[in-house]
Amino acid sequence: MEFIVSDISQLSPRPVWAFFDQICAIPHPSYHESQLAQFIIDWAKGRGLAVRQDNAGNLFIRKPATPGMENRKGVVLQAHLDMVPQKNENTDHDFTRDPIRPYVDGEWVTADGTTLGADNGMGMASCLAVLDADDIEHGPLEVLLTTNEEAGMDGAFGLEAGWLTGDILLNTDSEQEGEVYMGCAGGVDASMHFPLERQAIEEDLARFTIGIKGLKGGHSGVDIHTGRANANKLLARFLSHHLDDVDMSLLAIRGGTLRNAIPREAFADIAVPASQKDALAGAVDRFATLLQDELGRLEEQVTLVMESTDNATNPLTRAVQSRLLAALNAAPNGVVRMSDDVPGVVETSLNLGVINTEEDKITALFLIRSLIDSGRENVQSMLQSLASLANVNVEFSGAYPGWKPDPDSEIMHIFRDTYEGIYQRKPDIMVIHAGLECGLFKQPYPNMDMISFGPTIKFPHSPDEKVNIDSVGHYWQQMQAILKAIPVKTA
Repeated sequence: MEFIVSDISQLSPRPVWAFFDQICAIPHPSYHESQLAQFIIDWAKGRGLAVRQDNAGNLFIRKPATPGMENRKGVVLQAHLDMVPQKNENTDHDFTRDPIRPYVDGEWVTADGTTLGADNGMGMASCLAVLDADDIEHGPLEVLLTTNEEAGMDGAFGLEAGWLTGDILLNTDSEQEGEVYMGCAGGVDASMHFPLERQAIEEDLARFTIGIKGLKGGHSGVDIHTGRANANKLLARFLSHHLDDVDMSLLAIRGGTLRNAIPREAFADIAVPASQKDALAGAVDRFATLLQDELGRLEEQVTLVMESTDNATNPLTRAVQSRLLAALNAAPNGVVRMSDDVPGVVETSLNLGVINTEEDKITALFLIRSLIDSGRENVQSMLQSLASLANVNVEFSGAYPGWKPDPDSEIMHIFRDTYEGIYQRKPDIMVIHAGLECGLFKQPYPNMDMISFGPTIKFPHSPDEKVNIDSVGHYWQQMQAILKAIPVKTA
């Protein structure tokens, strides 16, 4: 099957790029995967493949072994259906209705002002390309496409025993060609809620929006160690530091869109006495200079804006404002501890991903990650203590386990040997500080042997996301080699 939607469908290997191009053409952000799922169901049925869907929305597609390989161990190829919806502020795009607009940029494919969805669209495209191929040798084959991985791993949580029969699972959600993953971090969501009280102000106040923009953002797991700035933390820092200098009153605060993306932008609506407008502008200018000095080598585009706003709501009471800003400013963020067992890998981290003002409360959303349960529990305790000091509530939800490395993994050895045979060099065997679904798959399928690999994807979860064209070819070649090398099932 070949789809011609944009120029990327002509790239090599064409089977993978053609499917990825079609995936880009169908909106599929988290919670809105049904249109893409239906396309795949219809395509699979048209191809004569057995396809099922469970109560969680996960898709299961089965393909018989190629002749002569019926006695091999069964393989499950796995990807997730959804993508992270992030766009630049000046990009007009509705992720629930508009297609992604991919284009070739030198050695990379990227998108016009939005996330590309190579995470995990490239993996999904390769799974479909294997199903579509008549010239790839493989044993009994299943494809599992899960729902809502990016916003809560709902599909993986909902996966039940008995739906899969394979012995080996190849997760396609890694982002560096030449690396193979055999373990990942677990995580938990934290929501801190600040009840709102507002005060009536008779004085005529000048009202402004203070914004921090232009940060790189990125994945709150794989990019957390890079030192990229968090817009929510920077805004809380500014507001806390200048709260009394200019008699500032907070009307609303908002920043970030996803708890698993490092926030690139954050905004606060504030009010000050008209006589202090110049003092506020001076504080904004000084903080902008400070950020350039601190972050200029990494965050070249960081900017602060100060604009008039028509937000006419009454400001928060001083007590609520003080507790809120103190808590946001004091909240831990970023790397908490590096791993002792896996050099160079983050053990424990957290990301203050979203701040949102609602009618009766302000909510701050965090994502905690850790390779070990005790690390995750330590950060939960830190946030619980912070909430107690601020006299607010914090809730923890959606905890998911990590994926413990198995040094005796058969499929890991197969990957290493086939990769070295193709490229005459060893792959890097890794543990990733991000939430792969493999840890959850181990609960209903504890004996399934698993690895994760994929092409090179840079800046996932941000509008700078891009996938390296050559790496897709290497990844595709490696996948075919692994499928051919799957051993005979002896029991």
